[in-house]
Amino acid sequence: MWTSGRMRNAKNLLGLGVSLYFWGLMDLTTTVLSGSARPLTEGPEDNLSDKLHQRMKRSWVWNQFFVLEEYTGTDPLYVGKLHSDMDRGDGSIKYILSGEGAGIVFTIDDTTGDIHAIQRLDREERSQYTLRAQALDRRTGRPMEPESEFIIKIQDINDNEPKFLDGPYVASVPEMSPVGTSVIQVTATDADDPTYGNSARVVYSILQGQPYFSVDSRTGLIRTALMNMDREAKEYYEVIIQAKDMGGQLGGLAGTTTVNITLSDVNDNPPRFPQKHYQMSVLESAPVSSTVGRVVAKDLDEGINAEMKYSLVDGDGLDVFDINTDPNYQVGIITVRKPLSFESKKSYTLKVEGANPHLEMRFLNLGPFRDTTTVHISVEDVDEPPVFEPSFYFVEVPEDMEIGTTIQIISAKDPDVTNNSIRYSIDRSSDPGRFFYVDITSGALMTARPLDREDVSWHNITVLAMELNNPSQVGSVSVTVKVLDVNDNAPEFARFYESFVCENAKAGQLIQTVSAIDRDDPQDGQHFYYSLAPEAANNPNFTLRDNQDNTAWILTRRSGFRQHEQNTFYLPILISDNGRPVLSSTGTLTIHVCSCDDDGMVMSCNAEAYVLPVSLSRGALIAILACIFVLLVLVLLILSMRRQRKQPYIIDEEENIHENIVRYDDEGGGEEDTEAFDIAAMWNPREAQLVLKNRQDMLPEIESLSRYVPQACVMDNNVHNYVLAKLYEADMDLWAPPFDSLQTYMFEGNGSVAESLSSLQSVTTDSDQSYDYLTDWGPRFKKLAEMYGATDSSGALW
Repeated sequence: MWTSGRMRNAKNLLGLGVSLYFWGLMDLTTTVLSGSARPLTEGPEDNLSDKLHQRMKRSWVWNQFFVLEEYTGTDPLYVGKLHSDMDRGDGSIKYILSGEGAGIVFTIDDTTGDIHAIQRLDREERSQYTLRAQALDRRTGRPMEPESEFIIKIQDINDNEPKFLDGPYVASVPEMSPVGTSVIQVTATDADDPTYGNSARVVYSILQGQPYFSVDSRTGLIRTALMNMDREAKEYYEVIIQAKDMGGQLGGLAGTTTVNITLSDVNDNPPRFPQKHYQMSVLESAPVSSTVGRVVAKDLDEGINAEMKYSLVDGDGLDVFDINTDPNYQVGIITVRKPLSFESKKSYTLKVEGANPHLEMRFLNLGPFRDTTTVHISVEDVDEPPVFEPSFYFVEVPEDMEIGTTIQIISAKDPDVTNNSIRYSIDRSSDPGRFFYVDITSGALMTARPLDREDVSWHNITVLAMELNNPSQVGSVSVTVKVLDVNDNAPEFARFYESFVCENAKAGQLIQTVSAIDRDDPQDGQHFYYSLAPEAANNPNFTLRDNQDNTAWILTRRSGFRQHEQNTFYLPILISDNGRPVLSSTGTLTIHVCSCDDDGMVMSCNAEAYVLPVSLSRGALIAILACIFVLLVLVLLILSMRRQRKQPYIIDEEENIHENIVRYDDEGGGEEDTEAFDIAAMWNPREAQLVLKNRQDMLPEIESLSRYVPQACVMDNNVHNYVLAKLYEADMDLWAPPFDSLQTYMFEGNGSVAESLSSLQSVTTDSDQSYDYLTDWGPRFKKLAEMYGATDSSGALW
């Protein structure tokens, strides 16, 4: 029979003031042990029971063990004692302990059965241990008792403070919330046994955060305790909550946590502009959509409650400027809506409004949630390029327009206040053929080369205008020139016509249909007229019929054609158009006489070859060949002599005309010398051509085009026409020198700016100037000495 020292242990526990809970004695059962049974008590009832049914009582009789946690003594903590009724106290029984914590947490005296705890016990880590005990024969090691389990329970004490496992806490509540608005609920846990006393009963209180917040002592729910809390005044709050066990009584353990509470924003502050007046400036050359400046309305709120919407509500620049809202920085960006002009308007005034688009109805009494400011914008002047009026030119020019004729006046002006002078030019990339020229000062657009609609019917050129004082400022305009058609091309055959006529052809038979083309394009359409050329008007062999549809038939006038008489006919045909003036050309139709069968199919168009007489001797043939050879030699000799005569005059290297410099080493003979140079050429440019042709010792320069330019044009000082004609002549003259040449044309005389520079009419009767020194210059100045020199009374020259 096992017994325990629980009574002694219970006495010790009672001495510590701790209640022990006994689970009661185990069932008293009869157990067979070592072949005998020992009853715990004996009596008549037991004897009767033994007679009815033999039962053995169990040898283990003990209770559960209880031990306090957190023992701090130096000696092992006595837990209890195990004892078997087979133990005689002679040490023959050996007690063995196994199970949870055996040998580590708990030990047993194998002789006495005393159990001790050798480590500090913590109920929160482990509340009970299950062990097994066994009694062995020390000599043989044979079990004296069956192994049985027992439990050691750890008794709780209040050794754990409440803890906030989720702390610290973060919460938020809208500003201006009413009193009692829930913020957050905090929860503290106590590791002590909630079934044992008040060790785990927690009570909440607030240590920091009053008077703004309060906490429910039982549930830990935090609420607002003050009305009209303003985020803009104070946004963050640190609240300290305490949780105390033992129901908050004195001696209980306590734990704290921090709750960081943020007041979230509501739209309770209207926007306000810090400036009531803004001053901005913008260049008049600013492109559309470029930024002029920024305005900002301050809002103490944040997030969606601080979003702004800017708009222009008044001012004289509503159609010139625009405003957009930057969603990232909540600023109003003023931009250019239309092109600006300093010359048209130098300043603008705008009224800008900033408003909150998201409003809360309960705070409308704090409004209005909008504000306005005034923006003054000054337009700054910049040096702008010239502007053309109009911005596009369309010109129609007939293709027979003379060179140098003005076809359009291009006009541009400086839009700036300074109104600088303008210089015009043509963008040569738009006129690679150099068909046009523009006057540098007047902007007169003129033809520089002949126009031909059949080659180029449209010209798209770009005229540039540059400020004289600032060449970097360049404007441009497109000029479209349509070349109008004039009747300058005669009609001609559409192709080369070659036909045949049969020897057996009859009169009136059709042998060919001809048609013509014309490069011109008259407005009324093309219509051609056909007839035989005047030299073939009375042709006895063929006739022509105009079909009035731009075609004509060629018919035979007779029959009986013979190849051996004439095998080919050339028929000239006159073709005329309906233009103004009427132009015509002559085309030739080649007609071969052929042998045909009865069905008109050509058999042969070659005439029979003539056969030389057989009687021609060999000597005659040799004589004929010799005559031909002699004639060839004479022709070659004549050509060689003519070639030698046409050798050009070789100019001495020292008199090379490179760079168009001609040096004269001899002195002129005065007015009487009329052989060195013909002054008449200066008065009549046409005579200069004859002089140059007669001089074999000089190579002509660029041939004059005065024969192409009317003399009245020169006399009227039309410099442009004359220069352009000379330029065209230089471009088209294939015999002009390949090196560069500078030709300057100046005019003087009556009607010019310089007027007459001649000294012939500058002599005065009262002049005191003496020309007596002319007599000392030699015979070459004799004529001048006679005209201006002094004479004595006898008529002799001094």
